[in-house]
Amino acid sequence: MGDDGKRAAKIGVVTISDRASVGQYEDQSGPAIIAYLTRILTSPFETIKRIIPDGFESVRDALIDLADKARCDLILTTGGTGPAPRDLTPEATEAAASRVLPGFGELMRQESLKQVPTAILSRQIAAHRGPCLIINLPGKPASIETCLNAVFPAVPYCLDLIGAARLETDPAILKSFRPKQ
Repeated sequence: MGDDGKRAAKIGVVTISDRASVGQYEDQSGPAIIAYLTRILTSPFETIKRIIPDGFESVRDALIDLADKARCDLILTTGGTGPAPRDLTPEATEAAASRVLPGFGELMRQESLKQVPTAILSRQIAAHRGPCLIINLPGKPASIETCLNAVFPAVPYCLDLIGAARLETDPAILKSFRPKQ
């Protein structure tokens, strides 16, 4: 089961965008993820932020590096989950991970469809590489919050099960679920 809870969790935040990676526009999605985590988590954590271009190799290699070398417990990606030709985040995530966790993507799309009909175009997934959970999020900050609110109640327990650092949420903001022992 999970880490003993004594170390800060390492959380990778990866913005996947050709234009943001070359400075054509300011990344708003990565900071939105960090603000969300800061608001809901009560346990210590540190973030490792990356802004990379779209594409298969760039995403796959960044995920492997963050999981294996940086030893991230959780990686949240934003962008590259649509149907455009360079949106290859889900494929790269599958290539970097050992197992896909399909319930995350299913729930994120279900909740997003309550907001916009184009959510059906989103292909985000979740998977894990050893003791690192990877969750693909959409690129828009409002959609990120919708998706994280939907799936984050299960994230701390998932991290426990794969042997990652322990995360605790503020139950007044977002109650996470762990089965009673």
